[in-house]
Amino acid sequence: MSSVMTQAVTAPLTQAAIFLVVTLKPDPRGDEAVRALCADLAGVARSIGFRYPERQLTCVTGFGSAAWDRLFGQPRPAELHTFREINGAHHAPSTPGDLLFHIRAGQMDLCFELATEIMARLGEFAEVADEVHGFKYFDARDLLGFVDGSENPVDQDAVAATIVGDEDAAFAGGSYVIVQKYLHDLKAWNAIPVEQQEKIIGRKKSSNIELADEAKPSYAHNVLTVIEENGEELDIVRDNMPFGEVGKGEFGTYFCGYARSPSRIERMLVNMFVGRPPGNYDRLLDVSRAMTGTLFFVPSADFLDGL
Repeated sequence: MSSVMTQAVTAPLTQAAIFLVVTLKPDPRGDEAVRALCADLAGVARSIGFRYPERQLTCVTGFGSAAWDRLFGQPRPAELHTFREINGAHHAPSTPGDLLFHIRAGQMDLCFELATEIMARLGEFAEVADEVHGFKYFDARDLLGFVDGSENPVDQDAVAATIVGDEDAAFAGGSYVIVQKYLHDLKAWNAIPVEQQEKIIGRKKSSNIELADEAKPSYAHNVLTVIEENGEELDIVRDNMPFGEVGKGEFGTYFCGYARSPSRIERMLVNMFVGRPPGNYDRLLDVSRAMTGTLFFVPSADFLDGL
C-alpha cells in the first residue's frame, strides 16, 4: 500500500474550505465529463494553487454508492453504501449526493476558483445539492464556542485511521468520508450555563482541557463518540468547519469525518442519535440539528489519475 498515492485526506486544517456535494443528471455524456474532470483535477488544482503555494490548495474527491456503480461498475469498494438515516431521540437524515469535492486552502479565493472550475467542467450534467463555505473560527473553535477536533490523530496515526489497506486490497490507498450539515440554535445554546455546556461537550470551554472521567456524564459528546474494538480506540479524522449567514440567523458546523471504514463513524452517530444505551443520547443534539447526511468513497490519487 505504501506505493499507492493517496488523496489529501490527512491534510491539515486550513483557514478556508468549500464542501461541494453534487448530483448527476441521467445522461451518459455526463459520466464521461465526470471521468475526464477527475483525471484532470490534480493538474487543475496545481495550476490554480501554483500562484500561492503557501496557501496549500487541496481537493479531495469522493463518490457516492450509486455514482460509483454508474461511473465505474465492478469492482466496487467493500464498504461503500448509501448513508443510512438514523431515527432515535433525534433524526439524522440521508440526503442525495453523487460527488463530493472537499476543497481546502489558506484563503477562500483559491477554494472559490477551483469550485468554479469544477462546476464549469461538469456544466449541464450536474446540480449542486449542497454548497457550504467554511471558515476557521479563532483557535479552531466551532460557533458553540468550543475547540473542535482536539482528538484528531496526526502523522502516521492519521494515515492508519483513514487509509484503506490490505482489508480491501483492490482499493488500498482510498478512504471513506461521511459529511453532515448541522444547524445550531445559538439562542438556546447560549441560555445553557457554561458549566452544563462543558458537561454536554466533555471539555472546558475556555481552556479546552478534557474533563476528568468521573466528571463527565455518560451523555457527554466525547464519551459517546469514543469507539473501541478489542480494547483499542478506533480513530477518525474530523475536518469540521464552522459556517453561517448572520442575516439569515444561520449558524452551523459542517461535519466531515474520514475513516478507513465508515462503520467507525456510523457507530459514533448511532451512539449520538439513539444513545448508548438507547435513550442516553448526545444532548448537543437538543440544540444542533442534522440537515444532511451522505457517505462517499475517496479513491486513491492513482485511481483518479488513471481515468
